[in-house]
Amino acid sequence: MQRRYEVWFVRCGLADGSGAWWFRYLLVNNIKISPEMSPRRHFQVWATWFPRGAAPQSFIVEIPVEQLDPSARGRVPFHCRADESGIEEGRCWGNLRPGDHHISWNLRIHSHFAAKLSDKRWIGFSRSPHSDAVFSGEIIFDGKKFIGDPLGFGVQGHNCGYRHRSYWRWMHAYFPLPDGGSTLEALVYDLPLGLVFRNAILWHHGKPTRAQKIRELKIARSNTQLDWKFSGQLGDGSPIEASIEGITPGIHELPYTKTDGSGTFPVSNASLARATVKLGQSETLETETGAVLEMGGT
Repeated sequence: MQRRYEVWFVRCGLADGSGAWWFRYLLVNNIKISPEMSPRRHFQVWATWFPRGAAPQSFIVEIPVEQLDPSARGRVPFHCRADESGIEEGRCWGNLRPGDHHISWNLRIHSHFAAKLSDKRWIGFSRSPHSDAVFSGEIIFDGKKFIGDPLGFGVQGHNCGYRHRSYWRWMHAYFPLPDGGSTLEALVYDLPLGLVFRNAILWHHGKPTRAQKIRELKIARSNTQLDWKFSGQLGDGSPIEASIEGITPGIHELPYTKTDGSGTFPVSNASLARATVKLGQSETLETETGAVLEMGGT
């Protein structure tokens, strides 16, 4: 479809807390907005390393669309392959050589829960096929190997839309627990006619719960800090309050291309964020590095 983007992404926080990896497979079909401009369809693979206590490093490699091999619409099992990179139902891999660097990965993905945060038809959707993802396998970055079973924890997501929203705030947090991981994922973005979409889904003790009556209590975005705090009400009437914070040097900002081809806009990402979630009056979930917080647009 013209003027459309579709992206499959992975956030893998390493089990030892030393860093996090962000992999992104992006397909964009820009429209023609002037006689001088040609419509452009392109596919990119992104790899970003978030080392604990140091500045992130990001690499983007464009792959000719002639090498793109996506599965047919509605086909199961799903796949999206291009050159030496790809993603499938329970696996993702890549082999990039940007400049003098070399990044490769081969990961297996296991989970118990899939979430659908948003599905607004022509506007787009936001889904997490692996919301409580456990990763195994290896990542190699300039000769340094990250290997494990499990290697890390996080999320594998899938988004699509005719354009990126004017603004959005998104977070995902993974909390390791003795009976398996619990997660919280939340999304807020603008809708037409001045409306705002808000949703948050908690996966806890093997059960999903959608938060209601979400209120944003704090929004802070700068070069040195990303901070988001919101509250809501769970299905049994008990309160939930979440606080997510990313600080320098772990904040990364990149320009995203608009689907109308008219330029770019900034997106900030902290993939080693701290998260605290209070459930009811007596339970608190906490992680120092197991969350990701992203703020896009202006």
